[in-house]
Amino acid sequence: MSAIASIGARLAGDPGARRIVAPERRRRRRVQAVWGLLVLNVLTFFPGSPHILPIPGIVGKLITQASLVVALLLVLSVNRPARIRPSVFIFLLALLASESLLASIGAEFLFGALFRAARLLLFIAVLWLLTPWWTRRDLLLVRTHLMIMWVVLGSVLLGLLVAPGVALTDDRLGGALWPVPPTQVGHYAAVATGLTTVLWLSGLLRRELALISVLLSVPILLLTHTRTALVALLAGVLIAGLSLFTTRSRVRKSFAIGVALFTVGALTLGSVVTTWLARGQDTEEVAALTGRRAVWESIAAAPRSTFETVFGLGLSNKSFNGLPIDSNWLGTYYDIGLAGVAIVVATVLFVLTAAFFQPDGPRRALALFLVAYCVVASFTESGLSDASPYLLELTLAASLVYSGASREGVR
Repeated sequence: MSAIASIGARLAGDPGARRIVAPERRRRRRVQAVWGLLVLNVLTFFPGSPHILPIPGIVGKLITQASLVVALLLVLSVNRPARIRPSVFIFLLALLASESLLASIGAEFLFGALFRAARLLLFIAVLWLLTPWWTRRDLLLVRTHLMIMWVVLGSVLLGLLVAPGVALTDDRLGGALWPVPPTQVGHYAAVATGLTTVLWLSGLLRRELALISVLLSVPILLLTHTRTALVALLAGVLIAGLSLFTTRSRVRKSFAIGVALFTVGALTLGSVVTTWLARGQDTEEVAALTGRRAVWESIAAAPRSTFETVFGLGLSNKSFNGLPIDSNWLGTYYDIGLAGVAIVVATVLFVLTAAFFQPDGPRRALALFLVAYCVVASFTESGLSDASPYLLELTLAASLVYSGASREGVR
């Protein structure tokens, strides 16, 4: 603290130093604003979901879609002249966007497919322009993402307090102020919990702040009854924790406590956990994955030409015959074919491989959590082949294991 105070005193007495620090602070805030706009762009407005604010559907969609254009203009203002880092990950995303555009040219619903392909291209362009901030020691993008997750979850909590009947429609917590479906709320709560836990295990987050975050996020996750997010959270935290196990005594103690709590909970709360996981469904409904399996079998059985098998039918709204696909891999196959699936697999494997060669530490642990979460969730959620929260979080993981971070002078 004395060192920080002395630095502050020097800055206070040195106008030149203040002139250097102030622009850097403004650039950092603009970068955070750009990331916030990207999150807003993927915070899809669902006008059919119950909500209390009188926002017309067309206005809500305009807000989310326009945020991407504003993000591009803002990132160009902060990254001037435009500087980008060479990145295999971004190259793969650009290849994915190009293949999506190629497939969408022949789509049945041409305008919608081309609009989604253009949006993906623009989304990736903004991510590329943010690469100069990938190697910061302060983990600016990760901390910004976590802060925005807290803001979203705060709005969900406020909606629950103001209109509990609307927020808990069908006994699952959703957004009552902004119409966020329960599955997305569960996703944001799980990511916030996971990032908070890994940052605390790494010694990068104060215990009080971490405790408040977890105590608020976990109940939100449980109230959404989102099984995928819970399983992905547990898998991600376990893998991230194991990567820190030999270097952090805090992790070893936490794992011992976690195993003890899990054992006691399994013996005393087994019926409660089973009821929560069943979510009021019978055995047949659970085995059918809430109707997902029938949709997946229909997609696999649908006739296709060779071109459609390889390159897909063009970007869609991730539905088949009016029903959600709810699988990243089948959704990718349906939209952009086997070529698209191969590119998505390559992006995930690249980040995993890069993480494997990283030294043990917070960056590697955070990246492993994010990749593990995305992989587990990808089996019953869509998003890795489109502009989505999952693509944002996979990009965060790629930024954490960027090869230049170990040899460049990071800020």
